[in-house]
Amino acid sequence: MSATTPTSPSAIGRRADDRAALGLALDELLSARTTPPAVFALGEPTHGIAAFPLLRNDILSRLADRGFRSIALEIDFLAAGIVDDYVNGSEAAIDAVLSTGFSHGFGSIPGNRELVEWLREYNAGRAPSERVRFYGFDAPVEYAGAPSPRSALCALADRLPKALLPASVAELDGLLGADAEWTNQAAMFDPAASIGDSDRARALRLIADDLADALHRAGPSLRAADPTGYAEAVIHARSALGLLRYHAAMATPGPDRIGSLSGVRSEMMANNILAIVEREQRRGPTLVFAHNSHLHPRVPDQPAWSNAGALAAFTLGERYLFVATDATPAPVPGTLQGVLAEATPGRALFPARALAAALSPAIASAEPIVRGHFPLTLADLDGADAVVFITDTDGAQHQYWLTSSPA
Repeated sequence: MSATTPTSPSAIGRRADDRAALGLALDELLSARTTPPAVFALGEPTHGIAAFPLLRNDILSRLADRGFRSIALEIDFLAAGIVDDYVNGSEAAIDAVLSTGFSHGFGSIPGNRELVEWLREYNAGRAPSERVRFYGFDAPVEYAGAPSPRSALCALADRLPKALLPASVAELDGLLGADAEWTNQAAMFDPAASIGDSDRARALRLIADDLADALHRAGPSLRAADPTGYAEAVIHARSALGLLRYHAAMATPGPDRIGSLSGVRSEMMANNILAIVEREQRRGPTLVFAHNSHLHPRVPDQPAWSNAGALAAFTLGERYLFVATDATPAPVPGTLQGVLAEATPGRALFPARALAAALSPAIASAEPIVRGHFPLTLADLDGADAVVFITDTDGAQHQYWLTSSPA
């Protein structure tokens, strides 16, 4: 594998360890496509290692020169508005922006402060049509549970004209009850501790559906009168319905209960990605960044649930581009990571199909390097457009989580 032949990884790889080389590698990747992407999905194999968000930042700086006008991260869709306000000039303190605008503790991950500061500087003095917008695309949930749907339901009701509100909206406060009933962390692993399938929760799902239906029917006139208000109402409708489905899944016992929760979360993620694409379609494509496992457009073995990448790609087709990443600070010879490290001086991009053809079908993957690391496998190349492999990292993981497990 060390010899440079037309089919060796070292011949296939394209350097990506400086700005110019990365730009050329991206140009080659994008020009090889017959359909320009609406989404450039960039995965990472784990959270908390600086090399991956720093790579993301470098890629965004190059894609912004090529017409990309937004970035979406694996954080709460609603909370991320705080960050977007900041990168568009708000006077908030950046430490507050990082702590409140990034869910999951991701504001403290190395590379995210640099991203926010770069976006603010890039957008300064530019017309709105040329600015790079900031989004989250994750559901408004955390690893240990989910919030009450109160905020989303009440915000949706507040944005609808009174004449459109169903009579049942008067029952909202009583049905919602205390927020602590919804946020009980024991419900994450004990369905009996969740109220998500109670009579109250089922009644709230009907009200949420009625509110969303009223919003949809009045959409043309509401959007014409107040485009921003209408867009916010749509976000709250989507969040309210998704949260109630998530709570219902928490209350449902079963052998694959966590898989069901993941499926509901993935559906919310995909719907948010598609909403961003729709919102940004006149301005330019979007760079989406999250764990490889969320963004890979693989078709699941079982139809019970799909990840966000598969759901988004199902709608976007060839307009969805996926690049996986991996790294190793200590290559193990003979493994997939060892072969890629041998072909990578610092960072390199490999077209996935050509790379798969250059590898032995029997090649194994190395062991995880840190908690939450899912090393790339040969099967992961199927459905990916490219792989970026990194050798210039020590693999140190910043502990961004507090008591819950990273995902």
